[in-house]
Amino acid sequence: MAASPPKQVFIQGITRDGRTFRPSDWAERLAGVMSGFRPGGAQPGSHLSYSPWCVPNVINGVKCVVVHSDLREAEPMAWDFCMNFARDNDLQVAEGCLLPE
Repeated sequence: MAASPPKQVFIQGITRDGRTFRPSDWAERLAGVMSGFRPGGAQPGSHLSYSPWCVPNVINGVKCVVVHSDLREAEPMAWDFCMNFARDNDLQVAEGCLLPE
């Protein structure tokens, strides 16, 4: 059985040289900017919640943003914005998938 490709990309709040990325609310800001990009498109009030395609999280004590691969298919420019944010700020990025709790 072939392994399926990762469904999420984790943009971690740690730079490649190991420093914690600042400001401390960077993940919420990035996810807030992306809130309109969601299945079915932006709806009235959608800016009041995070998109399921771009969600801030804390994993193993590290602040991160989980970006779902569906965003790449639905909104390539939004995907590029997230990936360029990570690259421009020298943030660590990992592919994987979240497991249900």
